[in-house]
Amino acid sequence: MTVALFAPCFVDQFRASAAIAALRVLERLGVDVEVPSGAACCGQPPANAGFEDEGAPALERFVRTFRRYDTIIVLSGSCALHVRMHAAAFGDDGAGVAARTTEYCTYLHDVIGLDRLSSLGAERNARAAVHIGCHALRGLGLASPSELQEPRYDRVRAVLSTVRGLTFADLDRPDECCGFGGSFSVDEPAVSARMGLDRLADYGKGGAELLVSTDVSCLLHLDGLARRLGVSLPVMHVAELLAGEVSA
Repeated sequence: MTVALFAPCFVDQFRASAAIAALRVLERLGVDVEVPSGAACCGQPPANAGFEDEGAPALERFVRTFRRYDTIIVLSGSCALHVRMHAAAFGDDGAGVAARTTEYCTYLHDVIGLDRLSSLGAERNARAAVHIGCHALRGLGLASPSELQEPRYDRVRAVLSTVRGLTFADLDRPDECCGFGGSFSVDEPAVSARMGLDRLADYGKGGAELLVSTDVSCLLHLDGLARRLGVSLPVMHVAELLAGEVSA
């Protein structure tokens, strides 16, 4: 089986350590994974801003780059959802890519399994607040949204439960949006910042010593707000924690 890892453009440009950690984790788990250089972006940012036609060439290039792989692991819930929902517009190759695309934590939980993840030996003595990006939560089903009356499950916390010494902060609003929302944070900066500050307040109330997320974009948004407030809250992508990286 051929497996590819895609690091979205904002990960590559602003938090490359998350992509490096994700690759190291997969390799330590024995996954034969490639990181093709043909695609830089999936086209989600312009499409979400209302410029779908302008984003189409990037998504088409993504399809051409990844069509030969059996599994495409994407290091972002929002990008993974964009590919899964829109790549089929590019014919059979696109439909195949859409069907074979999965988000990083989903792959670790559903394919690798918790027993193999435990073999990584990751350890971190800290109380962590877990933030699952909205697209990953509600679009990809990484966990059960609190507003739905359904059995509770949480793939992300299950993955993080393999990290020895890690405990979880109890949050009043565990799955509320951080306010980033891509272009929303540019179009509505005051609302975006207010939402992020509310999340930080909840983390503080829960005694969080560390913020862990599935999405680098959410981390960057919350980290920026915390730094402006002078709040000491290290932030990490799930992959960085599993790889034993030092938090930033």
